[in-house]
Amino acid sequence: MGMAELQSIHVHPVKALRGFSPREAVVEPWGLAGDRRWVLIDDGGKVVTQRAQPRLALAAAELLPGGGVRLSAPGRTPLAVPVPEPGVTVPVDIFGTKVEAVLAAEAAHAWCGAYLEADVRLAHMDDPANRRPIDPDHALPGETVSFADGFPLLVTAQASLDALNSLIARGEHADEGPLPMNRFRPNVVVRGTRAWAEDDWERIAIGEVEFRVAKMCGRCVVTTTDQADAERGREPLRTLARHRRFGNQLVFGQNLVPRSPGTIRVGDPVRVLG
Repeated sequence: MGMAELQSIHVHPVKALRGFSPREAVVEPWGLAGDRRWVLIDDGGKVVTQRAQPRLALAAAELLPGGGVRLSAPGRTPLAVPVPEPGVTVPVDIFGTKVEAVLAAEAAHAWCGAYLEADVRLAHMDDPANRRPIDPDHALPGETVSFADGFPLLVTAQASLDALNSLIARGEHADEGPLPMNRFRPNVVVRGTRAWAEDDWERIAIGEVEFRVAKMCGRCVVTTTDQADAERGREPLRTLARHRRFGNQLVFGQNLVPRSPGTIRVGDPVRVLG
């Protein structure tokens, strides 16, 4: 794979909100430390994401010492939310799977509800080692995940985005491109590969940390949401449908499961192990 290396790292403390891009991150069995440990739920306990609330793209979550988060959004005074004390849990419905979580304080619910003009609550995954197993069709025994869509990490490749943008430029909605990588909300971005090389990966190493490639990442309407203004277009789904359809999924990126603990850093070499 030549001189492939880790281009960037992305941590999203609250699912669906804007995150941050550290120079290094600790890899835990269920994902990057602090990634997607918090989630918004509606009055029925279902997870709220940009699928239904694209304005979440404009809200941000900063990770605080101890695992709390600092929320900010247009028109709202920032709010620091501490990790809730252990106690009674509530069921969270994440794409049909029930996961137990602990509710944040009322002030957090009020802040989020006022921003979205909706009845929502903020919940925290207190025990990621035991709360949510990975889909058994793609997991090894004991593997768990946070509130990510399905797997601990998502990797994308810069060369693949460049290739996708070239296809968009030749398509019916060329005016929507080129798209930035944040449309795909990855955890790690790799540079120095050929386009779509990740399709063939089974195991990789980023620096000292090894990962199992669990499955391709099927994409949804969130990728059509401009993360800068929350407006929706048609791309990249139109182009993925023509060029990156695998079965019933439109694919960009690969889902990863850590095989070892450690710390990854921007600039780390990326090696294909199998």
